[in-house]
Amino acid sequence: MAIRIGITGGIGSGKSIVSRLLEVMGVPVYIADAESKRLTNSSPFIRKELCNLLGDKLFENGELNKPVLASYLFGHPDHARRINDIIHPRVKEDFRNWAEAHAAFPIVGIESAILIESGFDSEVDLIVMVYAPFELRIERAVRRDNSSRELIVKRCQCQMSDEEKRLQAGFVIINDDETPLIPQVLELISLLSKNIDYLCPSKNN
Repeated sequence: MAIRIGITGGIGSGKSIVSRLLEVMGVPVYIADAESKRLTNSSPFIRKELCNLLGDKLFENGELNKPVLASYLFGHPDHARRINDIIHPRVKEDFRNWAEAHAAFPIVGIESAILIESGFDSEVDLIVMVYAPFELRIERAVRRDNSSRELIVKRCQCQMSDEEKRLQAGFVIINDDETPLIPQVLELISLLSKNIDYLCPSKNN
């Protein structure tokens, strides 16, 4: 049975870079955001439940109307919870199937900005937080998304704070554009390799 690690961090922290490095080093990573979007477009159950909530206008010509969904999501804090209650259980099930299909690997990962908030922390053996200073994160996200600082800050405020994430993380990777990433990722893999029996005990034990 593979060790399952959860890779999380705030907007602009560099989760995707860490995930790519892990994949290069032989650790498959399930990208929850991408798979969530795929399932939202392809799952009949998710489509039906979302249309029951928002109406048939949500899917125009068979494609998700992203502005309509975004407008609803940011309209009220409870709206995100309602959407998540529909999508997250399907993503969780999909991840479990994916992890089983990759059981031959000693380590697998799942990347999610809201790993803890969405309850995916219960699906992993170790939480890995990617940390970057707040202002650097904002700068990266504004440049990456071609967005405004105001909008990025608003998105950050909708997520769990770095301080809360660090309290629950078992390993922290610093991505401040000064501390080298590769040695930290290698250290993580080495740590996990040494603790496979501890983190994933045999079913016979």
